Amino acid sequence: VSFRYPDSDEEVLSDISFTAEPGKTTAIIGSTGSGKSTIVNLIPRFYDVTSGNLLIDGVDIKDIANKDLRKIIGFVPQKGILFSGTIESNIKYGNPNMSDEQMIEAAQIAQATEFIESKPEKYQEPIAQGGSNVSGGQKQRVAIIRALAMNPEILLFDEPTSALDPEMVGEVLDVMKKLAGEGITMLIVTHEMGFAREVSDRVLFFDQGAILEDGSPEEVFEKPQHKRTKEFLAKIL
Repeated sequence: VSFRYPDSDEEVLSDISFTAEPGKTTAIIGSTGSGKSTIVNLIPRFYDVTSGNLLIDGVDIKDIANKDLRKIIGFVPQKGILFSGTIESNIKYGNPNMSDEQMIEAAQIAQATEFIESKPEKYQEPIAQGGSNVSGGQKQRVAIIRALAMNPEILLFDEPTSALDPEMVGEVLDVMKKLAGEGITMLIVTHEMGFAREVSDRVLFFDQGAILEDGSPEEVFEKPQHKRTKEFLAKIL
């Protein structure tokens, strides 16, 4: 696929092609402006591709109703967005019919039970608009639970560790490994190379809207093929 934003003559993505598989985690890395986040915005059709086809199980997503498409996709944005209400209402936002048992199970998978149970009102703890009364790490964990509450076939993470301290990064890493084991297809945009190395089965290196590297973490990080990849990794690692 290729993509350009409306009213722009410049392509953000050019001739991108790859397959993400169930039970596998694909990490997307690259410098700012390389097009990595655009990929995860195309899958739930926040934007449509300019050319080419984006397929899920061989079906063009343009042939799937948006409400049906988004039922199978869990999305965790770079900055977890919370709404005024309670922890429970935020978790159930995308799936209001889920049971309390399912909610608690999702919280356990996201390793958020301890922080929720520490709150005076637990799942009924009030959340201010924008989540201003919880920490960045807590906000991100609620966003992950909300994505899991959709019982998704596909999970998209855009910089899931950006608001977390090093200890929490390790916990999120454990969550990712558990989810992959349950057969979910995961795509993770990240600038944390160590995280990408640990969590992914496959790494895509994006540069100026194109894929320069596509391989296992060992292949991309230890034996990069392109000069620009080597220069990027030299700055980061």
